[in-house]
Amino acid sequence: MLKKSLILVSILFANIAFANISKEDCEKKGEDFIFAKNECINFKEFEGEKSGLNIIVHGTWDEGTDIIARYSPFAEDISMSSEVTTLALALPGYSKSSSNSLKAIGSKTEKNLAAKKEYAEFFVELVEALKEKFDNPKITIIAHSAGCMLSATAIGLKPNLVDNLVCAGGVYDIHKKVPEDKSLISVIDVIDNISKDTKIAIVYGTQDDISTPQMSKEFYELAKKKGLNVELVEAKDAPHMELEMTKEAKEIIEKYLEE
Repeated sequence: MLKKSLILVSILFANIAFANISKEDCEKKGEDFIFAKNECINFKEFEGEKSGLNIIVHGTWDEGTDIIARYSPFAEDISMSSEVTTLALALPGYSKSSSNSLKAIGSKTEKNLAAKKEYAEFFVELVEALKEKFDNPKITIIAHSAGCMLSATAIGLKPNLVDNLVCAGGVYDIHKKVPEDKSLISVIDVIDNISKDTKIAIVYGTQDDISTPQMSKEFYELAKKKGLNVELVEAKDAPHMELEMTKEAKEIIEKYLEE
């Protein structure tokens, strides 16, 4: 019994120490970590020779999933084909990223975290920190699902945050999905702030039953009316999972990175 108690205490203190990691502690972890808004974020870099920085932003996975391992092959593929430095990024609570004040977006205890303003504000600060770290202002975000919702909101909170956004399988109006929670935010709430210089690709899968084709089409039509630099990309027969890795998504990524 005593042995079990000691193990539980050790785990508890380890979790507390990890949860309260400081900026200085984060910097000591190495080049694959960056501190932003009280979170120590893990990423893996695949270096390219051309200017620019691609940031791959994942969607909802079970808390603790090793996102770096899962997305590294995709990031490496994009880096090799574009010759642009590409990052596989793990949001709070995934791979070795902290969860000081933000839970994983796949948390079992709290829903719709990617639609919280504090999460979007964190993401803005994270992108700005990566811009500074890599000394490269030309940013392309490749995002899927909840990561897409988060990224789209961020470019409304901070105009000109990125040059290109490839958004696959996103939710653009959270209020239609969760009308009862007025505290949530999505791109529909900040669309008037988005820079017309930012290129946006809305990728949808015809077999996506999570982020339906209609959701993407409705946002595309609204974005066009607002004068945004937006295009709609259909991935025929594609489901929600790995939509950002489809041939159609890769083609639009390559197009943006060649321009």
